[in-house]
Amino acid sequence: MDLSDRTVLVVGGTSGIGRELARRFAAAGSTVAVGGRDPQALAELEREGFAAVAVDVTDSASVASARDAVLARHPGLDTVVTAAGVMLTEDLRDPAHFAATATAIDTNLLGTVRVVDAFTPHLIGRGAGTFVTVTSGIAFLPFPPMPGYAASKAAVHAYSEALRAQLAGTGVGVVELVPPAVATAGQERVNPHALPLDAFATEVMDLLAQDPTPHEILVRGVLGHRWAERDGTYDALVAQRSRALDTLPGRRR
Repeated sequence: MDLSDRTVLVVGGTSGIGRELARRFAAAGSTVAVGGRDPQALAELEREGFAAVAVDVTDSASVASARDAVLARHPGLDTVVTAAGVMLTEDLRDPAHFAATATAIDTNLLGTVRVVDAFTPHLIGRGAGTFVTVTSGIAFLPFPPMPGYAASKAAVHAYSEALRAQLAGTGVGVVELVPPAVATAGQERVNPHALPLDAFATEVMDLLAQDPTPHEILVRGVLGHRWAERDGTYDALVAQRSRALDTLPGRRR
């Protein structure tokens, strides 16, 4: 991927990993638009020189409107990053958890599908382009306090694989970015092992620039998650991570 000559939309680019990737693409020389729900963050990014568009990935009409606005301004759009997501804890012994599960699925999985569907005809019409989907190490090594998040990200992984197979021959590629815990969006307060955002983004951009670009962007910090089953460490790691269930409000053994 030539990072110096892309026209990129980062959906979920108003905070965290998405915002940092938007800045890295721009610093490399690409033209970058960002989409998100936070009007204040969008205004700040506009002042930095980004094109900004309001979009709620849980609303098909909002996604369609954002697509039309972006393509009107950037008809040469060739890269779409689906970085919007939510991470919620749930206690599955409390039926009230369902609202959090539904939110995770609607945002992380269905939101990704809505964005991909919105831009697929454009990219196929160009005969070239790239979707960058964002999953998580938790898709491969579940973190039991976040079951809906884990399930949604595992589903995005499977969907990305199917999308890549179905778009073969169209000129449109699918790259899956698999972050570990990254020190952003509050992770730095609860996980002392979270990877610094700057180091993570540097490694991601280096991997994206490889020729050919890998189908999965795996920074060193996520390899233990991605290959836990293959390496025989899966059961022990899930048991270790299950200790965090004690932190759920009202949890009793």
